Amino acid sequence: FLAIAAKKRFTVDGYQDAATGYLEKNEAGKFAITRIELRPTITFSGDRQPDAEAIAAIHDKAHEHCFIANSIMAEVTVLPHPPVPSA
Repeated sequence: FLAIAAKKRFTVDGYQDAATGYLEKNEAGKFAITRIELRPTITFSGDRQPDAEAIAAIHDKAHEHCFIANSIMAEVTVLPHPPVPSA
């Protein structure tokens, strides 16, 4: 996310995430992490501020290129908080 935001010339002052993994029985009846939800809170500064659509597009691209997301079998969902302007 940070690299893609920087390429789009957005200044990220802070990125925190509250991830939740769900341990459930999979299709084979065995316990596994089946779902992961990410809840990032991102703080931007500067004149160029992304709107919700731009943030969603960055998250989508970051997820598409994430080696961790591409390596696990669990569903990963990103539920971003609205951007927080810096003081």
